[in-house]
Amino acid sequence: MITTAGLTKRFGPVVAVDGVDLAVSEGSRYGLLGPNGSGKTTLIRLLLGLIYATSGTIHIMGRPVPKRLGEILPAVGALVEGPAGYGHLSGPANLALFDAAGAGGPRRTRRTRIGTALTRVGLAGIDNRPVKSYSLGMRQRLGLAAALLRAPQLLVLDEPSNGLDPQGIREIRELLRELNAEGTTVLLSSHLLTEVEQLCTHVGVMDQGRLVLQAELGALFAPTGRVVVLTPDAETAVGLLDGQIEERHGDRLLVRHADAAELNARLVGQGLRVAEIMPERRSFEEVVLSVMAHGSDRVGP
Repeated sequence: MITTAGLTKRFGPVVAVDGVDLAVSEGSRYGLLGPNGSGKTTLIRLLLGLIYATSGTIHIMGRPVPKRLGEILPAVGALVEGPAGYGHLSGPANLALFDAAGAGGPRRTRRTRIGTALTRVGLAGIDNRPVKSYSLGMRQRLGLAAALLRAPQLLVLDEPSNGLDPQGIREIRELLRELNAEGTTVLLSSHLLTEVEQLCTHVGVMDQGRLVLQAELGALFAPTGRVVVLTPDAETAVGLLDGQIEERHGDRLLVRHADAAELNARLVGQGLRVAEIMPERRSFEEVVLSVMAHGSDRVGP
């Protein structure tokens, strides 16, 4: 669905995107993670033709961007850097203008499309108050409704949960799952690990303009080659597994061993009681932080 090769964007001496090879497969839910300033939004703006690359290539749906962007945009819904709109107009009026500009379809079905989009994002009961009176979360929902007017094959979202309360975040997550199940490929950026972990099938991690990790989410939780053992016979286990114990906290042992079942059979065969045994797996947070040179925007000691 989306591929880039050596994609680079410089703003004077600043390299905002540095040689990125992005691969978003059709039908996936791809989460682009990274701290503020890591290059996520710049990368998304490059993909949508809002800014031009310094070097490298972009292909979306097999077509080069920006050269054939006009062929692609009717099939793409996007929300970048917060929703745009006319503050003095209502939400439905803003969507009608957006639709009339070519975002949607025939005029005769405009009202239906707008109503459907508002319902899907949780704004079905919205009145005619001006958008300038909306909360940030409501404006975010309205921006997502605008992106859905196209019935997009590809949905590109920059921090879609920004301004939403926990219930709103959950609702948008479920909506994106539904859209994906209906055939829409989703690319979203976020700095929230939990958002990406709960929603996405694939992940890319940006750090200082570089794509430092790109993988299917499930593949990141492979066993570490160590086994967690909980046993009331910890002292005996330590003696039996001399040299293989890497950590001990009371009855909890971390054992260097590749096969939990084999280790369990060995311990039980020696008469030890095993309350719990499982392969150790790194958390998503540990995986992400391990590939980042700078994990926060903190300044100073």
